[in-house]
Amino acid sequence: MSIIEAKGIIKKYKVGQEIITALNGIDLTIEKGEFLAILGTSGSGKSTLLNMLSGLERPTKGDIVINGVRINKVNEKNMSKFRAKEMGFIFQQYNLIPSLTALENVMLPLTIQGYSKKTRVKLAKEILIKLGLSHRLHNRPTQMSGGQQQRVSIARSLVGNPKIIFADEPTGNLDSKTTIEILEFMQQIVREGSKTLIMVSHDLEVAQYADRIVHMRDGQIKEIEIVDQNREEQLHEQALAETPSAKEIAPKEETPKVNLTKNNNREENN
Repeated sequence: MSIIEAKGIIKKYKVGQEIITALNGIDLTIEKGEFLAILGTSGSGKSTLLNMLSGLERPTKGDIVINGVRINKVNEKNMSKFRAKEMGFIFQQYNLIPSLTALENVMLPLTIQGYSKKTRVKLAKEILIKLGLSHRLHNRPTQMSGGQQQRVSIARSLVGNPKIIFADEPTGNLDSKTTIEILEFMQQIVREGSKTLIMVSHDLEVAQYADRIVHMRDGQIKEIEIVDQNREEQLHEQALAETPSAKEIAPKEETPKVNLTKNNNREENN
């Protein structure tokens, strides 16, 4: 069952006197519960496509339909509400607010959605603990490693129980071991939580963790590849073999298992 459909998407930008075509006739269907990677070099149009699919930008021509809603026809105020309810976002730069603690950063989407303070604290604590950050609840971003900050970013994207998660180069700033952990978290999010995950990457090995890979070049889809599921285990073993042994690195916390099947219940504002 499809959750997102892009139909004839064209996106043009005016740069000085020149018209640049960033996307040129994109047709794409994304299934519910799918992990989709959009792969391409800089300038291929992959990030622009992510922005179109998430409603952050509007196409010059064409339609994007999410759960039956043609989002390019929704006004910005209602689109913001739609994103807050239906979508979560994970960024390469984490986009955490430096002055806020991990707990406060994760609570932000719940504030926008109108949850009470008691519920915001409860749900934010629960998701951070599930992601192995029980000892970092009151740390600010500068007091955490890159991997820990990205886990906070993932927690923030999940806390509102969105149906769709968009990830823009989520492992771009991480070492190889932490990259594996984050990608396996993301796979688990999809499998256990029935989420749809769309990830942009320029790295083929990272993209191989997805179910399908959309290869982009010059603003067009050149190929859609179905990933061999056996490749996942091979990638994991290869990456671990290239990672320093436990004796060569400082001890790190055990990767937690995330249970995302529990539904969030909304309460009225206090």
